[in-house]
Amino acid sequence: MKNRGAETFHWWDFHHDWQPHSGDVIEEITLTIYVNGVEFVSLMGTPLNQDWLAVGFLMNEGIIEDQDEITDLRITPNGCCIDVWLDHDVDLPQKMVLTSGCGGGLTQEYPRIKIEPLQVGIRTVPDLILTAFTQLQTKDSLYARARGVHAAGLLDLKSGELLQVTEDIGRHNTIDKLHGACLMQGIKTEDRGLITTGRISSEMLRKGAFMRCPIIVSRTSPTSAAVDLARTWQITLIGYARHGKLRVYCNPERLGFELKRDL
Repeated sequence: MKNRGAETFHWWDFHHDWQPHSGDVIEEITLTIYVNGVEFVSLMGTPLNQDWLAVGFLMNEGIIEDQDEITDLRITPNGCCIDVWLDHDVDLPQKMVLTSGCGGGLTQEYPRIKIEPLQVGIRTVPDLILTAFTQLQTKDSLYARARGVHAAGLLDLKSGELLQVTEDIGRHNTIDKLHGACLMQGIKTEDRGLITTGRISSEMLRKGAFMRCPIIVSRTSPTSAAVDLARTWQITLIGYARHGKLRVYCNPERLGFELKRDL
């Protein structure tokens, strides 16, 4: 039996003896995005909020610059294909690159996006970020039902409110879904915090930078390429945000850090 994003299976647990159980397992299928009737990309993901995924992916890859360019978006009954029609012709990239993430993440070899460094601007405090992670995967989330799924959230850096949360087996997909959801719901991403359960690689960092998020946080680690890009784009990059601690790799001044200088 299938639920939204999960499928029920039977299994046997062993702890001193065997016990039959059943429950949800996260669903994984091939999702294919078509643009103007032409196949653009196929990636592995969770069949949940596929419209968010398609819109966010097209934005983050520079194929569209505004949601208004989309004239029609349809998901096939089996959930595997997302047809997106634009109000203009587009030259789709000839080469896509398999990213460093699990879940079949893809990106262009040379993305068509130029990212300007982010101003220091808005500031926040570490406790607000740590609290947000405790609210990211709630008891009614897909993670609570099936495990094996990543989550991403858009955080109001002043109030601490999670403005939107997305889930998928692919950590890249969660950010594409998050961007798409915010576009379709009119939620501003600029000057917000991006929090994720997955490792932050260079393409994850780029997606967050394109959303103009000055603070990007993970429960786990960034890669060296992500740290380099965060320094270039003046993003506060944080890893290992868990158990009341976090590790800031660059631009800690947004969290109230002041460098002590000897007089």
